[in-house]
Amino acid sequence: MKLRIAITLAALAVAGSAFAQPPAGGQSPSPEMQAARKAMMDACATDTKTLCDGKAAGRETMMCLRDSADKVSAPCKDAMAKMMAARRPQ
Repeated sequence: MKLRIAITLAALAVAGSAFAQPPAGGQSPSPEMQAARKAMMDACATDTKTLCDGKAAGRETMMCLRDSADKVSAPCKDAMAKMMAARRPQ
């Protein structure tokens, strides 16, 4: 009985550590990408509230802004372009 408990606990520990791993690729965004993302969030804050209110943060908001590209402000468009450029491999 004790052996089963020990095996179960060991299996749970291994499974838990698998979930703690970084996403596929094992990389976090580059500092340039993080800066570009922050700049875009700041530049597009008003546009996000106006055009994408009620959307979940992250990908859904980005898709909303991209779909509303003809309505977003010039600073937001510039920041979006810079973020997309930061995503491209060098």
